[in-house]
Amino acid sequence: MRKMMPPLNPLRAFEVAGRHVSFTRAAEELGVTQTAVSRQVAVLEGYLRTRLFERHNSDLVITDAGRSYLAAVQPALEMIAEATTAMRGRSGTVLKVRCYLTFGLRWLLPRLPRFREQHPNIDIDITTSLLPADFDRDDVDVNICHGDGKWPGSVSALIFEDQVTPVCTPALLAREDAPRVPADLCRQNLLHSRNRSGDWADWLQHVGVFERYSPGLTFETSSLVYEAARQGLGYAIGQVPLLRAELARGELAAPFPIMRRSSSGYYLLHRAGRIEPKTNGFRTWLLQEAAMDAAQHPCPQAAQAA
Repeated sequence: MRKMMPPLNPLRAFEVAGRHVSFTRAAEELGVTQTAVSRQVAVLEGYLRTRLFERHNSDLVITDAGRSYLAAVQPALEMIAEATTAMRGRSGTVLKVRCYLTFGLRWLLPRLPRFREQHPNIDIDITTSLLPADFDRDDVDVNICHGDGKWPGSVSALIFEDQVTPVCTPALLAREDAPRVPADLCRQNLLHSRNRSGDWADWLQHVGVFERYSPGLTFETSSLVYEAARQGLGYAIGQVPLLRAELARGELAAPFPIMRRSSSGYYLLHRAGRIEPKTNGFRTWLLQEAAMDAAQHPCPQAAQAA
């Protein structure tokens, strides 16, 4: 008799949610929304006719049935992952990279063709997540994270430090109400990222401005903030290394020459101990790209308002 198989996408969502006991962290690892994880788990619960999780106030609790099922399916999923890795390895070396979505879109992807030219035998498998990788558990070779460079069990190398300054379209600077001094920004339409919610306050305080500022528009990611700025919706607080292309093309301008730097930044992480050739090759190339980028593109000068 044919044995019953559960739907695999819901099963994967359940395994990640069960491992973290959190729909939020599961969503970050899978690169989807929390709602999507919840719906997938609900599909699996309907298929199994069993509650796998319960909510107590704001806490998520895995049920006894869920814990038992998780223990049973995890080894099977690990075997599938190992078999897939082995099969893919027959066709060449695969480097698995985890990074932030904004970093991947704006910095890494435009440069990857040069890596492929130098290392044609290394295939790249990129996933996105805000969570740092656990190299003992996660199937990841390289992790690019934002922070202070201190991640237990990992070796880190600074790609570039935080360098933020306000940016906007040249058209906004041509308006009569364009800001003449930094304090004028408090009365402009400001664009905010939930993932970097303190950037505007930090920069304004850095330049000696302590006024209340416009709540403006808020977006989930910095990628959306930068695109909103490019579309002329307002003023963004931008990470200059991620916006050099738009600044060089004149699509965005920096109204003031004041850059706020901090000890935080983007770091490349890999497991401690012996480093594999594919990881070492990627690390060497990426740090060379960062150094070349910084040398070729100095900090932007203040744009001249019309």
